[in-house]
Amino acid sequence: MTDSLKDVYDVVIRRNPGEPEFHQAVQEVFDSLAPVMRKHPEYVDVMTRMCEPERQIIFRVPWTDDNGKVQINRGFRVEFNSALGPYKGGLRFHPSVNLSIVKFLGFEQIFKNSLTGLPIGGGKGGSDFDPKGRSDLEIMRFCQSFMTELYRHIGEYTDVPAGDIGVGGREIGYLFGQYKRITNRYESGVLTGKGLAWGGSQVRPEATGYGAVFFVDNMLKAKGESFEGKKVLVSGSGNVATYAIEKVHQLGGTVIGCSDSSGYVIDEKGIDLDILKEVKEVRRARLSEYVDLRGNGTKLGTDGSLWNVPADIALPCATQNELNEDDAEALVKNGCQIVGEGANMPTTPEAIKVLQGAGVGFAPGKAANAGGVATSALEMQQNASRDSWSFEYTEERLSDIMSSVHDQCVQTAEEYNEPGNLIAGANIAGFVKVADAMLALGVI
Repeated sequence: MTDSLKDVYDVVIRRNPGEPEFHQAVQEVFDSLAPVMRKHPEYVDVMTRMCEPERQIIFRVPWTDDNGKVQINRGFRVEFNSALGPYKGGLRFHPSVNLSIVKFLGFEQIFKNSLTGLPIGGGKGGSDFDPKGRSDLEIMRFCQSFMTELYRHIGEYTDVPAGDIGVGGREIGYLFGQYKRITNRYESGVLTGKGLAWGGSQVRPEATGYGAVFFVDNMLKAKGESFEGKKVLVSGSGNVATYAIEKVHQLGGTVIGCSDSSGYVIDEKGIDLDILKEVKEVRRARLSEYVDLRGNGTKLGTDGSLWNVPADIALPCATQNELNEDDAEALVKNGCQIVGEGANMPTTPEAIKVLQGAGVGFAPGKAANAGGVATSALEMQQNASRDSWSFEYTEERLSDIMSSVHDQCVQTAEEYNEPGNLIAGANIAGFVKVADAMLALGVI
């Protein structure tokens, strides 16, 4: 980090106390930008502005549970940067959500969205509401209350939320229904991740998981290899993990393990996707039920870590900072070749150093998991033109975008004398495009 960036970073720490995830996200980008700042000192002022969200919204979300008791949650929307287009980023419903989490996600989103090449800015939002264990009616009442405040801040040309952890098709439906009710408009482009029957896009549910695998596939192709015959670990068992598993299997690899908050399963024959979807999407149950249904020597692990299992490729697809230094050392010891981040910032800085030091290929989340937001932008295109594309065409567009993101990262890393460092490539490529737009727009 250059002295000028260190000064900016010190200001970020001082102005945003008690926000470690946000500090981590900023530092990770700053650590890559020294060669850019030496070449373009005019970007320092831009970086100062880029670290300050254009707008931060925090609001109360009151709702009534099935027992008639009033519950209170906190809602967030951080509209971080609109230099390239309307704010774009998901909503996360999880007890861990706070301002630091939302700001880290929004900051990452700026660069991720820039890398897609599509005209979208960066934002993020959510609530500390936990949908786990709640009835459909409770979730509907919460979503309606949440949107009753949020609706005034969003729009297809202003801010376009989507789903994230805890926000799937059910929640998007309730949110969109309330938006339509309040505004008396069928403004399809205001939310993405919608159902196919009411403005959604093919491939959107699969996009983040598929996109991460497409990105890693490009890394393998650059080495003259493929997924064929590779053993793969995927953390998580939600939307991203499920469709990452599906695409790995389609490309000839075998996912031998996945996880949830209760532990992990090892299935050497390959995770059975039909059973996994039954357990997680229909029953909304723990992975122990997968073991019960699958049998055939499948093992449930509750001690240790999924990352201790020998595999060729690791795809952390659960949540931030889930893969630590010890996990990285275990992966290196077991001969892992590539780690591709399907989640947002799932690998700690210490773990990244271990992986890079051992020559493990590393695909950062802001590049590898850009497929979700890229396909959201494709959904916005279809909504704007009142059109609907086929699954095959949309998946081809996604594959092309992820190939382009990979190539940008590789070429930018080489341009700035960091060959093979996809973290530097992603950070620099994403930053320069936004910085140039901000300079062109003036001091706003």
